[in-house]
Order: sequence, then C-alpha cells, then structure tokens
Amino acid sequence: MRNFITALVATTVLTVLTGIVYPLAVWGIAQTIFPAQAGGSLIVAGNKVVGSSLIGQNFSSPRYFQSRPSAAGDKGYDAANSSGSNLGPTNKALIDAVKLRLKSFIESNPAANPRQVPVDLVTASGSGLDPEISPAAADLQVARVAHARGISEDQVRQLIAENTRPRSAGIFGEPGVNVLLLNLALDRAAGSHG
Repeated sequence: MRNFITALVATTVLTVLTGIVYPLAVWGIAQTIFPAQAGGSLIVAGNKVVGSSLIGQNFSSPRYFQSRPSAAGDKGYDAANSSGSNLGPTNKALIDAVKLRLKSFIESNPAANPRQVPVDLVTASGSGLDPEISPAAADLQVARVAHARGISEDQVRQLIAENTRPRSAGIFGEPGVNVLLLNLALDRAAGSHG
C-alpha cells in the first residue's frame, strides 16, 4: 500500500509539473520575450491577417512573385497537411512533376533560361510550406512582375534586395526572400493592398 501511495503522489506531482506548470511557464516566457513569433508570426495588411511569415502561400497572378511549389495537401499550401512528397530523386512521378513545373515556369517567365531555373522553383520543400525562395529564384521573376505592374525592373530588384534575409550570423544557411513579404512590399509600392 505504501508503494502505491508513493507512486500515486509521484505521478500526480510529475503530471502537474510537466503537464501544467512547465507548459504555462514556456508559454508565458514566449509571450513576453517573442510575442510575434509565439502568436504565429502573423502578417497584417489593411487591418486584415493575410498570412504568416513562416508559411508559404500560392500566388498565381503575374503581378506577384511565385512561391516554391508545395506538396502539402491535395492542392498544396495546406498548413493542416504539411508534408513533402517523399519521392526519391529517381522516382518517375517526381521527375515528371519537376518537368511540368519547369515548363509552367518558363511559360509564365519567357525571358528565363530553363538551365538557370533554381531547384527551389521546381521542387517542394520537406514541409511543403517553405515561405522563402532563393534570391536567384526571385531574380528570374523580375521581368514578368515588372511588366505586369508597369514598373521598372530596377524598382522590383530594389524591393527584392530590401526583402532578402541574409545568412544567419553571416555564415549559416543561405539567403532567402520571403515571398509574402515581398509581394506585400510590391502592393505598398503600388499604393494598394490588392
């Protein structure tokens, strides 16, 4: 009986500590130190939440930069169904999907050389929700976006430069361009949020 009471007390104490106290402490610290990140890094435009800086979205209009392809969900970009395709590099379905994405990209960006298209424009990320593209991927879309918006390519390149994240600590990872933030910067430059 004594072992039973000891086990019951230990289980109760550990449940309260690890199931209530610890999560509340972590939540409180996160809300205090990193409130935007703890709230999902939501982006607001025109008093309306338009997305998160952490989750990719589909942009199909020629006026906007296109995101990295997504394999999350049936139509892609489904945050509730985040996943990659799990297809290997020699899988015919993956090869066919990459060829189709490359063809589609070249059709919407005729000035682009197919050999210069970065891999991030034709393959999905591991989560299927990568919010960033490489600076090279953004640069290949400049002519289309500038033409569709009736602005100079230099103006578009300036917005890319302003929205390019450098390597972490100057050495880790690769630079990235958050597509949602860049597209919102384009809208602000045009004086609209549409």
